[in-house]
This record gives sequence, C-alpha cells and structure tokens, in this order.
Amino acid sequence: MAEAKNDFTKGSVSGAITKLALPMTAAQLVNILYNIVDRMYIGRLPGVGRLALTGVGLVLPVISIIIGFANLCGTGGAPLCSICRGKGDNEEAEWVQGNSFALLLGLGVVLTALILLFRQPILYLFGASDATFPYADSYLSTYALGTVFVMVSLGMNPFINAQGFGRMGMLTVSIGAAVNIVLDPIFIFDFGFGLGVRGAAIATVISQACSAVWVLCFLTGKRTILRLRLSRMKLQAARVARIVGLGTSGFVMALTNSLVQILCNATLQHWGGVAYGDLYVGVMTVINSVREVITMPVSGITQGCQPVLGYNYGARANDRVRQGIRFTTAVTMGYSVVIWAVVMLFPAAFIHLFNSDAELIATGAPAFRVYFSIFFCMSLQFIGQSIFVGLGRSKNAIFFSLLRKAFIVAPLTLLLPPLGFGYNGVFLAEPISNVIGGLACILTMYFTVYRPLAAERTDRASL
Repeated sequence: MAEAKNDFTKGSVSGAITKLALPMTAAQLVNILYNIVDRMYIGRLPGVGRLALTGVGLVLPVISIIIGFANLCGTGGAPLCSICRGKGDNEEAEWVQGNSFALLLGLGVVLTALILLFRQPILYLFGASDATFPYADSYLSTYALGTVFVMVSLGMNPFINAQGFGRMGMLTVSIGAAVNIVLDPIFIFDFGFGLGVRGAAIATVISQACSAVWVLCFLTGKRTILRLRLSRMKLQAARVARIVGLGTSGFVMALTNSLVQILCNATLQHWGGVAYGDLYVGVMTVINSVREVITMPVSGITQGCQPVLGYNYGARANDRVRQGIRFTTAVTMGYSVVIWAVVMLFPAAFIHLFNSDAELIATGAPAFRVYFSIFFCMSLQFIGQSIFVGLGRSKNAIFFSLLRKAFIVAPLTLLLPPLGFGYNGVFLAEPISNVIGGLACILTMYFTVYRPLAAERTDRASL
C-alpha cells in the first residue's frame, strides 16, 4: 500500500512536490531553529555573551564539514533510491541505502577522532583569538562526541523522504529540536547545571542522538518501503562509487561553505585587528545564522522536488519532470524575493535576536544590507543544482557546487579588502557570487536538462 501511495507518476506533480516539500521545509527550519537557539542563549550569557557567540561561530565551519560528509552519503544515496524505485528495482534501492548507512558510520568514527585530536590548531586556523578560543574549544570538544549521531540523523533522513514519507522525515528533526530547546537553558544557565557553552553542546548531542534513534527505528520497522538490513550493508565498490559520485555535490557545497567561513573569519580578524577583529567575526556569525534560517525554505522546496523528479525520470515521464522543474522554480523565486525585501528593510531586528550590543548592531546592519543585497539570485543555484542531483547528473552538480563558493566567493574574499573595500569587501563577495553563480547554474540547467527533456519526449512519440 505504501508503494502504491508513493508512486509519483500519478496525480498532480505540484501536489506531490508540495506534499514532500512542506514537511521537509518545516523539518529543516526546526533543525536550524534549534542550532540557532543555541546561539541565541549563548549570546545572552551574562558578561561574556558577545565573545561566547563569536567563539561558537568559529565552530560553524567544522559543523559544515560534518554536514558535508553526511550529505556525501545522504544526498548521494537518496536520489539513487528514488531513481531505482521509479524503475521498479527496490532491491537495488535497499542496497544503496544499506551501503550509505555503512559509509556514514565509518566516516563518523574517523571524523570524531580527527576533530578531538586536532581541534586546537583547527580553531586557531579558523580565526580564533586567545579571547574566543576557550569558548570555541568548549563547544567543539563536546559536540564532536556526538558526530556519529549527527551523521546518522542527517545522512539517513533523506532516505525516509525519498520514499515519500515527508511527515516522518519532519518528525526526525522535530523530536531532536524539541529535546534541544528544552535542554538548552537547563544545561547553559545557572538556574540549571550552569555549564555555559559546553552545556549548549551537550544538549545538542543528546538531541541528535534522539533523532538518530528515531531514524533507525523507522527504517528498520514495518512501515518503510525500503528496509535497512544488515545484509545490505556490505560495501561494494561500484555502488559506493555511484553514491559518492552523486553525493560529492552536497559534500563539496558544504565543504566550500566551510572554506568560505574560514576565509571570512580570518580576513575579518586581519582587517579588524585587535580592536575590532572579534566584533567583525561576531557580525559574520549572526549573518551566517540568519542566512541558514532564511535559506531553509529554499532548501526544503528544492530537496522536496528531488524524489518526485528522480522517480519520474526513472519512469521516463519527461513531461512530469518538466512540470516539476517549472513549479519548483516559481515557488522558490517567489519566496526568495519576499524574504529578501524583509531582510533589507529590517536588518537590525534580525541582529537583536542574537545580541543587543549597540556596537554589534551599528556595525552589523550595513553589513547585512551588503551581504543580502542580491540574495534572491542565490536561489537560482539552489534550483539548478537540486535538479542536477535529483536526475543523477553528478558532474554538473559538482561543478556548480565549486563554482560559486570556491571559484568566486573565496578569491573575492581575499582580493576585495585590499582593493579599497576594507572589511566590507568580505561581505560584498557574496552578492557578486550570487549573480554570477546563480545565473550560470540555472541557464546551464535550462539548456542541458529542461529543453532536452522535451526533445526526448518528441523523439519517442515519433517512433
């Protein structure tokens, strides 16, 4: 019954995408919310809020790297499962799922060891100062202990969504979020355990563990279409290569995002010097936090379309694939324009959510307007790249993952400040990349995917 219910070649394409996108968007918003709640609480620690917030901001690149490895397996394996289901090959889909899980476990153990061993040089490389290092170290050393939980919850949840169980995927994140939001103040502040930054990390680890248990219970239970079986976890080189090949896009995207965060923090520390370096890094921490929140609906919509597009592509229903592309583009761009206007009009309100320090707000408000000035163009890359991934076009997806962050943002972050823009050059690099990278990605998708799908349909009809 579940297999028939989640047959995406039947019914409305927009309805199928919406059915998946809404819970996935809600799930991602909740996921970001409970990470943001950490920063909101930390930013209000008496006397040390701004420094503590900056310290946790230095850990964000490490978290991005962990997410990248989770994406390597999750966003690589889940679209392949959708395509296999569209072809009617559920056995191969289960093999892909099992191999992805085995990879996640192995990578999680290795990452935990590396982070714990090298966290001090890593944090100083990422822009820590002597004032902010203790807070960053306190958070990271605890967070690293839950790496395997993060990998399983983030990496296996796409397999729930790929089978059409969007609400179950939403519950994965919601359970962890609820636990984290309840535990945060208890572990952080003096009326509870009073552990400060370390308490926030402990709450996050416990919440991720709850999410991981939920994922495993569902994928090994009776309601799932593709069951996670021990017999399907034996790694096979060809299958792993397909998973990693398609997942490299999501991995590279997270890795380059981490690289840019590192460069931004280090460059801002340099141009701010002893007097303003930590302040500028604090502004970037708030900007990154707000960006995570407002891009989540974009990510939810574009990821929600992938199972539907992949299933129909596997079933050779090209008209439905094209309908899905049009619907995803219209909804995503409509949302992006609205949220762009809100951020540009009320930047100070977003900063107040994290810290009410007058100097942080005075410096941060103009930086917000520069950084988000062309935000809606960023969505063009999300749309194009999600379609490439959903249809299994790994080379295109990997290229555009690299283009915007590694080939445009990173060089501009280093080049613009000495050309007379000062620290504002760091914030200016983002809108420039949004225009160039976004347009390049969406136009390439149009000419290499959208139009050829129509031609292929016409050719088949004439036979």
